[in-house]
Amino acid sequence: MNTTKIKRTEKHENIYLHRVMPTAKVYYFQLKAVGESIRLLLAYGDQDFEDCRVAKEDWPALKSSMPFGQMPVLEIDGKKYAQSTAIARYLGRKYGLVGKDIEEDFEIDQIVDFFNDIRTKASAILHETDENVKARMQEDNEKNHYPFMLKKLDEIITKNNGHMALGKLTWADFVFAGMYDCFKFILKISDIDVKYPSFKKLQDKVLAIPKVKAFCDKAPKADF
Repeated sequence: MNTTKIKRTEKHENIYLHRVMPTAKVYYFQLKAVGESIRLLLAYGDQDFEDCRVAKEDWPALKSSMPFGQMPVLEIDGKKYAQSTAIARYLGRKYGLVGKDIEEDFEIDQIVDFFNDIRTKASAILHETDENVKARMQEDNEKNHYPFMLKKLDEIITKNNGHMALGKLTWADFVFAGMYDCFKFILKISDIDVKYPSFKKLQDKVLAIPKVKAFCDKAPKADF
């Protein structure tokens, strides 16, 4: 078995870190949810960007101009890119919020995917229109899925010194921090901050980063 690891070189990293992004726009609704991590990462990278918060009534006219007919979208020099996790991963590479090799990046990816698995289970309930079905889904998640998944997530963050992966700040932390208010809203677990204190501590840690805090202080307010 070939166990050779591909290491990032300083030259390789500089390609990401020093690439200029002259103009940037973020398209998303007036929500945090899956769009907030992109805003927070751009703020962390000290990148000026146009924060295009699309009103629901304006979305139908804009939808066809988006790569997959959905948001969030990051536009760089007139070209639009979609998929929130792909965008966050790209910005993580650009700003050095990654691992030292592809195995460490693999670790970051797996925890982000796991976090998104929990979010997807909760989102399915949010979009269910039958109230009886919705109640049964919520009961099933609270009984059979959330206890294990949230405990595991809490253990991972605790093990990693209050971070999602690698024991240090990575782009995964921004995905979590940006989504956390919405995460709580869709899970509908009122005492989640008490049961899993590492969650709120991680969000607070990211939002306390000076450039991130400066963005949040002046950004339009959204509950989730």
